[in-house]
Amino acid sequence: MESLPPVWLGVSILVPFGLALLVRPRLEARYILSAAPAQATKNQFGVDLALPLAAGTLVVIFNRVVHGFPMGSGLSLLLGILILAFFLALDTALARERQLIHTATTTPSAATPPKRLYPMTRRFSLVAVAATLCVTLVISLVILRDFAWLAEAANTAERIETAQRSVLVEVLFIMIILLGMVTNLIISYSKNLHLLFQNETRVLEQVSNGDLSRFVPVTTNDEFGFIAGHTNTMIRGLRHRSRLVSALKVAEEVQQNLLPLRPPRIAGVDLAGVSQYCDETGGDYFDYLELPDGRLGIIVADAADHGIGSALHMATARAFMRFAAHHYRHPADLMEVVNRDLTCDGGATGRFITAFFLEIDVSGRRLRWSRAGHEPALVFDPTTRQFSALDGKGIALGVDETASYRSSEKKDWSAGSIILIGTDGIHEARNTDGEYFGHQRLRDLIAQHHEEDAEAIKEIILEAVDAFRDGFPMEDDLTLVAIKLR
Repeated sequence: MESLPPVWLGVSILVPFGLALLVRPRLEARYILSAAPAQATKNQFGVDLALPLAAGTLVVIFNRVVHGFPMGSGLSLLLGILILAFFLALDTALARERQLIHTATTTPSAATPPKRLYPMTRRFSLVAVAATLCVTLVISLVILRDFAWLAEAANTAERIETAQRSVLVEVLFIMIILLGMVTNLIISYSKNLHLLFQNETRVLEQVSNGDLSRFVPVTTNDEFGFIAGHTNTMIRGLRHRSRLVSALKVAEEVQQNLLPLRPPRIAGVDLAGVSQYCDETGGDYFDYLELPDGRLGIIVADAADHGIGSALHMATARAFMRFAAHHYRHPADLMEVVNRDLTCDGGATGRFITAFFLEIDVSGRRLRWSRAGHEPALVFDPTTRQFSALDGKGIALGVDETASYRSSEKKDWSAGSIILIGTDGIHEARNTDGEYFGHQRLRDLIAQHHEEDAEAIKEIILEAVDAFRDGFPMEDDLTLVAIKLR
């Protein structure tokens, strides 16, 4: 090549590389811009490596055919082009990845994790090995060529010293060029890592502040891509949970509004009721029903299980009970009407409801009640200080459409008598030792505080149950209605 005029040598090199530059936008549009982000980076590297090699091959073939250049000089030129193209292709691929990261940041989508993981350690290893081979090969070729040149040119001490300086300068120059290209790659890759880390931390900071509006862009198939994809999966799960919690909050508000805000004012009867749920919603329920002739109906019910399903079942039962109260005759009839409607409406679900209905006739000083598989109401007589139960037979509601129920009756009561209607969430409350609250503690509380009004008795029982649990979570819904007969 030394015998060829520089102008012709320059033309023979620039023309193929100019053609490569003209072809590059078409290849970029076809193989890079239309590809997926992770594949686009690989395609960018492949295009920018292949084009210089193709151009260099044309230069070598042209000069070999036209000017008769030796094959060794052509291969040396091609090797130099390969090394330079390798570093340039890596740099443009990293720049492409950086551009894709910026684009994905401005137009984020809920991308999923990559299908295959390409570890960063593997990428680092391949680049390090390739860069080491390139540097070693260049240095080796330079040293071998310089040794040959020294053998020919160094025939005097002065020329040997000059040749040594020339070789040293040439090696240092090549080392500086290679070191600059490696440093540029490190800086370029560090920029990409900084962007990926910045995107991840920015979204996670927003998530920690309750903002679930953004996703992390997934632009690589390495560890950052997998972390980003799984972060997006987490955000989608949190969004679903947030919507679920909001829906449960609405359901909780609706169910609380279905419960009586305050007891009715009836002369001679002091009332207090409450329902506490172990979840946002529950299956327990109590209500006060206005009956004909000034009588008062009190219903306490407990749907199987707890949670949103039980709450919906209980809301249905409440509607049937309120409707049946408009045509009320006696407790057993109300139970049979509700049972028939509830079985027809939800019998196929296998769900059932236990219930206790109490009718209080103040003017006639009479109690009438009916049970549907529920706990008997507990009665405390202050004159005898004895407990009795308002018992009776009857299966749970919603099991058998043809089931019949029985009305029981009790006339007269002692002034100050206490009636407690509750669910099993009271006596089945447990503490950290696995011990149950039980019926006896409940009786002792009533006997000890029977002189208090109904509201105070209700609060005393709730506080006692809560203190007994001692931080152990509620396992079942709790409902009670305290009645004091004046």
